[in-house]
Amino acid sequence: MRNRKKGYADQSAEVARIVRRRNPFASSLLDVACGTGLHLQFFVKLFDRTVGLDVSADMLRFSQAKIPGIEVRCADMREFKLGELFDAITCMFAIPHLQSVAELETTIECFVRHLAPGGVVIIEPWFSPDEFIPGHAATDLIKDDSRTIFRASHSVRHPGDGNRIQMVVHSVEVDPASGIHHSTDTLLMTLFTREQYETAFAKAGCDAEYLRDDRFERGLWVARRAASGGKDARVDD
Repeated sequence: MRNRKKGYADQSAEVARIVRRRNPFASSLLDVACGTGLHLQFFVKLFDRTVGLDVSADMLRFSQAKIPGIEVRCADMREFKLGELFDAITCMFAIPHLQSVAELETTIECFVRHLAPGGVVIIEPWFSPDEFIPGHAATDLIKDDSRTIFRASHSVRHPGDGNRIQMVVHSVEVDPASGIHHSTDTLLMTLFTREQYETAFAKAGCDAEYLRDDRFERGLWVARRAASGGKDARVDD
């Protein structure tokens, strides 16, 4: 799939450069919440071993069909246990789907547990509470071979919690074989502050930095695990 607003190849290449500036010999990458493989399809060309993880088996089947031979794991990003370590872990945009600060902290701690010593984690965030504009609307046109998908979303603050966002998403799929299909979803998403990200990384034992980059609309959070043995080198069971 291709989205006209995002340069997935350029973004993936920049992520690889950021990783290797901090860990020059990084050879393995875990892409968490990989979805349909929009970044994963490029990560496989940039690392010796690349694994995709997603909670949706349907998404993973789509990735496997698009990226022959790709390794995938079906698991929740908040609590996965793979029994192996990676030189880099990425999570592109999915963090806003977490429901609380407690889930943010649990998720980042889970990421860090799966990092090899000196490993790098990169997270693409969403708006912070002071950046969000009520009534925010977005549209995407996505093409995949003969299919065309138009996606439109509208977001407002949740009436019970100003740091929660209610997003209504309409999708129209045009498929020559099966016709036109329309679906509507309502999502609850969370606006996290920079301080909440910093605290979550600190609790996981990492210093994090926020990077601005024109390739990523909301920037990136980057953290590196200590290059030491002992507790930092354990494999999660």
